[in-house]
Amino acid sequence: MKQDIHPDYHTINVVMSDGSTFETRSTWGSEGDTMTLEIDPKVHPAWTGGQRTIIEGGRVAKFKQRFGSFSLKK
Repeated sequence: MKQDIHPDYHTINVVMSDGSTFETRSTWGSEGDTMTLEIDPKVHPAWTGGQRTIIEGGRVAKFKQRFGSFSLKK
């Protein structure tokens, strides 16, 4: 295996949307950094079964904002 090509793997803290925290290992950030999640499995619609606006400024919203005034009339 080649030396010095792999990212640093270290411990970080993760803060969920409800305020609960846990410690995990990751290549994100640096040792001891805190990752704050806006969307996590406790509130994501894919796991809760509900609908919630996740991203209001996504691609579809930008498209509708830009081209929403056009209509296809014959």
